[in-house]
Amino acid sequence: MSDRDEFLAWVDGPLYEAELALHNGDPAPRRAQWSRNEPVSVLGAWRNAYGQEQIDELFTHLGKSFSDCRSFAFDTQAYDVVGDMAYTAGLEHTAVSVDGQPRTYTLRVTQVYRRENGGWRVAHRHGDTATA
Repeated sequence: MSDRDEFLAWVDGPLYEAELALHNGDPAPRRAQWSRNEPVSVLGAWRNAYGQEQIDELFTHLGKSFSDCRSFAFDTQAYDVVGDMAYTAGLEHTAVSVDGQPRTYTLRVTQVYRRENGGWRVAHRHGDTATA
């Protein structure tokens, strides 16, 4: 299996499962997929975070806000692996309750990854609301 195939299998497997868990109120699996090395950052659709402490606070906040995920899909439009770095770009389609209110939305998301100790970890996320 090539580096690209292994990376995409991780994105479509453990990373996807972690995102699904977050949208059902459990931030721990997402946090486990993120790097514990600096720098880490989120330029989010709702909130930004820089560094480990702010990342932890953001994920905890999101876990408290999200519940009852009815659907979550990541439509990968581009990705690549170059050595120990990788990226994905695509659309996240989500139907979830946010603070108890049902919502459906699509985010444009780009993420940057580092290979650490033989596995992939997220180092940066940028997401914003997709518009027509």
